[in-house]
Amino acid sequence: MSILEKAKIGNTVKVNLEQTNDRLTKEVIEVINKSSLGIISDFRITDGKGIGVILKLSNGKEQWFFENEIDILDENGIVIERGIGKNEDISLIFKIFKNIEFDKKNKISDLLNPINFVIWLIASLKDNF
Repeated sequence: MSILEKAKIGNTVKVNLEQTNDRLTKEVIEVINKSSLGIISDFRITDGKGIGVILKLSNGKEQWFFENEIDILDENGIVIERGIGKNEDISLIFKIFKNIEFDKKNKISDLLNPINFVIWLIASLKDNF
């Protein structure tokens, strides 16, 4: 289900700082730490694959967020449960393997080992989800 089906301009949402991937400024993070609630002021197409939102934060400034970085609240202020979609399925897999690290391999036999390839792949892609 799309964010456009769940939220409207003027709705209050909660920012999930764990999902922001350290792309926010220190000032914005401080504002969100004081109050993680924001009001949707507009929607924007992200990269042709999704919808982002512009939130008016508690300090009155606006900040852009990806839809997976916010939690939509109902009229009672309770987070609406999300259905797991394709991107959330993938990110769930990477959350399970979040502590996997890839040690550099120097021997040819280590490089050709399929298990090492899978570990490298997971370690390389986990930060993208």
